[in-house]
Amino acid sequence: MENIRETKGKAIPQNDITRMDETHYQIKSQTSDKIYNVIATEKGWFCECPDHIFRHVCCKHIHAVEFSIKLREQVKNVVIQPITTDSCLFCKSKKIKKFGKRHNKYGDIQRFVCSDCKRTFSINLGFEKMKHDPKGITTAMQLYFSGESLRNVAKSLRLLGMEVTHQTVYNWIKKYVGLMQEHLDKLTPQVSDTWRSDELFLKVKGNTKYLYALMDDETRFWIAQQVADTKYKEDIQQLFREGKRVAQKKPLVLITDGAKNFHQAYMKEFRTIQNPRTKHIRHIHFKGDKNNNKMERLNGEIRDREKVMRGLKKMDSPILTGYQLFHNYIRGHQGLDGKTPSQLCGIEVKGENKWITLIQNAKIGKP
Repeated sequence: MENIRETKGKAIPQNDITRMDETHYQIKSQTSDKIYNVIATEKGWFCECPDHIFRHVCCKHIHAVEFSIKLREQVKNVVIQPITTDSCLFCKSKKIKKFGKRHNKYGDIQRFVCSDCKRTFSINLGFEKMKHDPKGITTAMQLYFSGESLRNVAKSLRLLGMEVTHQTVYNWIKKYVGLMQEHLDKLTPQVSDTWRSDELFLKVKGNTKYLYALMDDETRFWIAQQVADTKYKEDIQQLFREGKRVAQKKPLVLITDGAKNFHQAYMKEFRTIQNPRTKHIRHIHFKGDKNNNKMERLNGEIRDREKVMRGLKKMDSPILTGYQLFHNYIRGHQGLDGKTPSQLCGIEVKGENKWITLIQNAKIGKP
């Protein structure tokens, strides 16, 4: 049976609960302007309110935090399953039958027809009119985003009997990154309320540019990016606006360095008079909970990728978008116990070859 404090805790609006990180929450008092810190310790949750300190009870603020955590855990996951041929890809009818074969250079592809909707399809969905095997194409993408150059990828594919040029590999990346991004853009990742942002320099046609990235603190989901000409004067309002669009919300805490353009963009996109207000932490320390180490780790990943590329050839290159997709949905992270950021955001990609799963689902998802 719920006690009074537990009932009051559940009644505290979620907007009055600010998640600083996984062990630290701030809750606005319901009777004054005070802010109470609720912190996880070895002995359990600790709250600064008088009820917890003097009565040594589980106060309504701790109950509110526990209830908030349960709500987040109950978010329904989106599972992207591999495409199978036991039902129609379009109407899901089980009334399908074989409908001849399509001959290709690397083998025959079985086609099917649906008795209900009369539409035909094949397991080669997403790779129609391609001269090479889907596994070979996705292997090329995996090798490239894992760190190999385009030319080294082409050399590796020759061991599989695939004679392709580095330009062909780039064309595959351009085609399928665009297809997958269009599909994944329809999904909303369940990111936390604390976001981080930072910038790093890179070369585009030999000229120095700056990549601004916005990342979720808890899941390390790369939310948005923007390539800019300058470091301190660039208007990065677009980056934060894109972040709000992708996450369908604004953060309660934004952590950046002290650059003025971060604060200017924060004032335009996240700052409001009404509660809940987004808190901007601008002073980064090398130690403690206000460092930007997670952001620096992402920067290191991008820097390693850029060294192999020897710089980008154009501003709107699909490479950065592709690496963002690889970071979020394909690559398991050691700091996340081998999981992908998207898994922690409620979007899980199933199958031995996640590239094929994403490509085929994206093809079906196209209008």
